[in-house]
Order: sequence, then structure tokens, then C-alpha cells
Amino acid sequence: MNQSALLRPDWTPATVVLMVLGFMVFWPLGLAMLAYILFGERFGHFKREANSRVDGMFSRCRRASNGSQFRHNTGNVAFDDWRKAEFDRIEAERRKLDEMREEFDSYLRELRRAKDQEEFDRFMRDRATKRNEVQDFDGGTAPA
Repeated sequence: MNQSALLRPDWTPATVVLMVLGFMVFWPLGLAMLAYILFGERFGHFKREANSRVDGMFSRCRRASNGSQFRHNTGNVAFDDWRKAEFDRIEAERRKLDEMREEFDSYLRELRRAKDQEEFDRFMRDRATKRNEVQDFDGGTAPA
């Protein structure tokens, strides 16, 4: 299980345990974990932006280090061309995986939203049904 699934902003056993431990160790940690549980979904764009900036920084570092490797030629042009093509292929594959991860995160957010909407709709139907039952009950027992 990856970290994003384990520590998503929801009432999961892991987040509850971390919140309780945070309150036991140092109360602001517990309060921060509670805020993450309650308001974490609202800061999803912040997380994505921070992750993309960090990924960009590290990819620039990788390109810089790969560029220094390319300056050191092996003397075999065919090998150097193959190595550059392989690095490019791997980088393209990494970008494709990052896009797939983003699509999957979006899919999970949509599933959570749909589940929340379904639960809310069920609540509203049950509430309306109970209200109608109470009105029917009161209407039938009222003295004439």
C-alpha cells in the first residue's frame, strides 16, 4: 500500500492513530493531524502543485547529471547514441506514469465525491420518508 492511500485525509485507522499519538506526544501535532483529516481534501491542489515542483526540480537535477555523463563520451558513438535514446525512452515512460498517477488520483477523487453524493442523497430520501411518516402518523391520530 502506498503512502497516499494510507494517509489520505479521511477517518482511516492510520490517521486516527497518528492523531491520537500526536495529541499524546505534543498537542499541536494532534491538532495538525485533525486539521488534515477534516480539511485535507481542500488542499489537494496545493499537494499536487508542491509535488510537481519537487518533481520538476529533481528532473532538472537528473537531466543536469545525465548531461554531464553525456559530455563524457565513451568513444563509441553507437553506444553513446543508444544510451541517450534509452535515457530519453525511460524519461518518457516516467512522464507517462506520472500522468497515469494523476489520472488515477483524479478518478479516486471523483469516486469519493460520487460516494459522498450518494450517501447525501440517501440521507435526504430517508429524511423525507421519515418526515412523511411523522406527518401521516400525526394526521391520523389528531382529534376531529
